[in-house]
Amino acid sequence: MQFYTESLTEYKRLKTREVKIGNLLLGNGHPIRVQTMTTTDTMDTIATVEQSIRCIEAGAELVRITAPSKKEAENLLNIKNELRKRGYNTPLVADIHFTPNAAEIAATIVEKVRVNPGNYVDKKKFEQIEYTDAEYAEEIERIRERFTPLVKICKEHGTAMRIGTNHGSLSDRIMSRYGDTAMGMVESAMEFLRIARSEEYHNIILSMKSSNPLVMVQAYRLLINHMMEEFGECYPLHLGVTEAGDGEDGRIKSAIGIGTLLEDGIGDTIRVSLTEDPEFEIPVCKDLVKRYNGFQLATPNLQPPTSNLPYSPFEYKRRETTVVSNIGGKHVPVVVADFMLAETIVHKDLQAIGYTYNEITDKWNIGDAAADYIYTANKLIDFALPGTLKIICDHATWLTLDDKEKYFPLYQGAAFLKADQKSSLINFVAIDASNFEGAVTDAIKNDSTVVLCIYSSVKNAMQSVRKLVVDLMKQKINCPVILTVESNDTSIDEQLIHFSAESGALFLDGIGDGIWLMNDPSKLEVKKVSGRTYLETKNNHQFINNTSFSILQAVRTRISKTEYISCPSCGRTLFELQETTAKIRAVTNHLKGLKIAIMGCIVNGPGEMADADFGYVGSGVDKITLYRGKEVVKRNIDSAIAVDELINLLKESGVWVEAG
Repeated sequence: MQFYTESLTEYKRLKTREVKIGNLLLGNGHPIRVQTMTTTDTMDTIATVEQSIRCIEAGAELVRITAPSKKEAENLLNIKNELRKRGYNTPLVADIHFTPNAAEIAATIVEKVRVNPGNYVDKKKFEQIEYTDAEYAEEIERIRERFTPLVKICKEHGTAMRIGTNHGSLSDRIMSRYGDTAMGMVESAMEFLRIARSEEYHNIILSMKSSNPLVMVQAYRLLINHMMEEFGECYPLHLGVTEAGDGEDGRIKSAIGIGTLLEDGIGDTIRVSLTEDPEFEIPVCKDLVKRYNGFQLATPNLQPPTSNLPYSPFEYKRRETTVVSNIGGKHVPVVVADFMLAETIVHKDLQAIGYTYNEITDKWNIGDAAADYIYTANKLIDFALPGTLKIICDHATWLTLDDKEKYFPLYQGAAFLKADQKSSLINFVAIDASNFEGAVTDAIKNDSTVVLCIYSSVKNAMQSVRKLVVDLMKQKINCPVILTVESNDTSIDEQLIHFSAESGALFLDGIGDGIWLMNDPSKLEVKKVSGRTYLETKNNHQFINNTSFSILQAVRTRISKTEYISCPSCGRTLFELQETTAKIRAVTNHLKGLKIAIMGCIVNGPGEMADADFGYVGSGVDKITLYRGKEVVKRNIDSAIAVDELINLLKESGVWVEAG
């Protein structure tokens, strides 16, 4: 097995090469930097300056501005001068796609340029072409000729560069040899990095961004592995999930992708891409980063620490587990609704976890996001439950019950060893991974009724749980595992990040047959940042249930709703993105399992839609082009009727159902 992190069992931040961006130092143990990107027209100097200032005052340490052509690149000087005149010295980053000459201009003005190796020289036409080794080498030489001038300009002016690969915009050449894979993303960046190194230019940051957190995480891990093997060092890494979306879903998807890597000490700067105004991305970045403040910096170790890992961190495979009722095996992960703190439980309480009771018919309606189990602690339920819902209660309470078909006991660790009476169907055993008693291992090894509910009380909880599960795998103990995460954070945003990073990281490693989130709603406070209120919740049980299903959706293990791949808007956006996203969501959110991409322009749009079923892409000012997969179906539709045309396309494609 190969290298990608310093330690699987304790937090050690990966040591990377130091890079200078203006007066900002990045990598080599410096704090994890947060950044965002403006959404204004780059030619509107004052609007871009004022939005940049709002971002800086919210805490942005770098501000990225799109420069799609020479005129925007040239106007960066006016933007920079106005910011400096107003007393703001935050480094600026020029975002470049397709146009090397714009990058070369920008590199003489701003502190950093970002290029996309998928479209800086190569073009993407969705053509499948076979390359011989000689033809491939010729293409690399063509890239060298076109890319080297930018490298020399950056080296001369002390300008930093981000080589930023996007999963959705891999060139046809890379796709032809490597396919739509994490390895293709890595090689796309490595080609450019080798050219830069041959010019003795090292002021480089890299990124591997995707709208799919699993692909993103695997690509970063592979990139680290390849840099260490080839160069013996690692360049700083910028982390981000492309087109994450808005609201809770955008935060959850970003926290899973970015948080999984941060949990393993990977990442030197981050951006959370939300379909919201850019200054509102910064508080989410800060909430993510502060989880890792004060942790230890490690020295690179070329000895692979994952040599005895019983699974590959570079490809997804779900841990093999025994089947206990509807848990484990090939069953989708179950969701446990935590009612431990509820004083009573009545019919209407179950509405929050996906069940609606009809008093007239005396029947339950079960939603797509309906919890599978409810934990009642020592409380009993005195009404008939929906047929699919089962109850977990404390072992002492379970002993007093006659109904052993609907209620199942929860034991606290070693208490399971001492119990005289156990369920013949399911026994839930809560285990603290940081204080695991080995005697329990022997008791559960051959018990086909045990489901482990694993949590950890230490700061590096994810690594603690992973270590325990790895130990179980090595001992061939295949009990299903429910990932149990408790958050004591004081805002909904912070709790979303905590739940998503800690459990999502494990799900992406194939670990987890269920999810059980818990919190104390009395500790939640309403906070405001930059004049905007953090996400709020009126019903805590609904918040926890929705978060559980959203995490499972984001890691692609249980699909319960429509997924939106929505870009964060930038100066290239050709229509009102936030308003349109809300409108499309409102009319399509009942289409379970469908992936719809809503993209502001054609730069990343067609590429990122490689992971979507349908796409809605800006192709001109207030003009929309609709896609079915990679296929253009309708071009240049007026944006006033484009949402209706999208619905017509869904109907024509046979995927539309009326909302019930």
